[in-house]
Amino acid sequence: MADFEQFLKPGKRGHLIGAGGVSMAPLAEVLAGMGLVIDGSDMAESDKTRYLRSLGIDIKIGHSAMNVAPDIQFVVRTAAVHDDNPEIVEARARGVPVFERAQAWGAIMKDYDNALCIAGTHGKTTTTSMITTALELAGRDPSAVIGGKLPLIHGYGKAGKGDDIVIEACEFAETFLKLTPYLSVVLNIDNDHLDYYGSMGELKFAFKRFALMTQFMIFANADDKNTMDVMYTLDRRVRTFAIDNHADYRAVNINEYKPGFFEFDLNEWNTTDTTRIRLSVPGRHNIYNALAMCAVCRFVGLSAEQCAEAALNFKGAGRRFEVYGECNGALVIDDYAHHPTELRATLNTAKEMGYKRLIAVHQPFTYSRTKMLFNDFVDVLKIPDIAVITPIMGSREPNDPSITSAKLAAQIPGSVLVDSLEAAADWVKQNAREGDLVITLGCGDIYKASKMMVADNK
Repeated sequence: MADFEQFLKPGKRGHLIGAGGVSMAPLAEVLAGMGLVIDGSDMAESDKTRYLRSLGIDIKIGHSAMNVAPDIQFVVRTAAVHDDNPEIVEARARGVPVFERAQAWGAIMKDYDNALCIAGTHGKTTTTSMITTALELAGRDPSAVIGGKLPLIHGYGKAGKGDDIVIEACEFAETFLKLTPYLSVVLNIDNDHLDYYGSMGELKFAFKRFALMTQFMIFANADDKNTMDVMYTLDRRVRTFAIDNHADYRAVNINEYKPGFFEFDLNEWNTTDTTRIRLSVPGRHNIYNALAMCAVCRFVGLSAEQCAEAALNFKGAGRRFEVYGECNGALVIDDYAHHPTELRATLNTAKEMGYKRLIAVHQPFTYSRTKMLFNDFVDVLKIPDIAVITPIMGSREPNDPSITSAKLAAQIPGSVLVDSLEAAADWVKQNAREGDLVITLGCGDIYKASKMMVADNK
């Protein structure tokens, strides 16, 4: 098997299969920024594929052996692309090496003094974005790989000229174990991807292996029991952040300065010195993301004041409580939340903002997650005044007739069951009114419903 590092040279030609994916799109962007000649393919048109084309990267829709050009020197595939994909078959028939995306990122990271990997079940995109914002505003010109679009860098990633690279490290299918972190963050460990891991014990063990791969320092959430269960077993340096427990970096004197928005004093090493941090993104859960940002950035040389500036200037990443517009005078927001813990945090934040009614439009993602966490989904979807439930998006899984959105909706009083994204948007158009907050929720393509809702109001 060839080593991906040999291809990290200007002029090398690569093809990315699934180029519109969350971590594949920034990979294409970073590789192109390094001077490589990149093209790619994806099954469907999306904002990411259109964005990559705007950068001059040729992206074809649909998978075909013909997409693998004669002069392609390597192929990178997303985890959802299997060995029977025609482009994989063609590349291997011609002897073109095929790499997993995490292998590519692992090789890229080795060229940086500070390779920062942000892991955790929840909050990775926001924390990665906050750290990137802090380094960018401090003039460090970092490279970055983010699961959402960050307006400050006009994309999902960038190839900077500085010594820092910040990467969102996903635990799905152990992809984060192919990375090469110098510094790592573990925000939390929750009961997700158990269809792959089988148990919380195996999931924790994967995070332990990730932590042990970290070359120098780990930053961990001292308030998260599952995270600390792992940290207590390590013989590595660990720095902690917390609200409730003793930690190296703590949030004290927390105040809700306007509905849903928080500020706090950053206390470092239990000294008397503090720095006031004000968040420009809503939700108490974002205090933890900001604490992780402060801990990492202080370690790599930023001042507490620079951390405060980053927190104030960070207005969010794409699909993280992102405002799309209005429908009948109701504010329409889209959010990536898809696990019950994330849904609870997002919906509680929305409830705190004081709107007359909260309408949540949720697209369940994968049959296995919906089935395994069914009661948790039922419980959390009782928070909004009205829950609109769309069909389950199976994504990488075959259809499982034993679990349906109808079964979910039947357990949620007053819920509305629809059969498509278009039907969800139509229901909101007919029923939303001024003073409402409408929020679409899910990690699939539910954002398209938000766009339909606001289309006639622009």
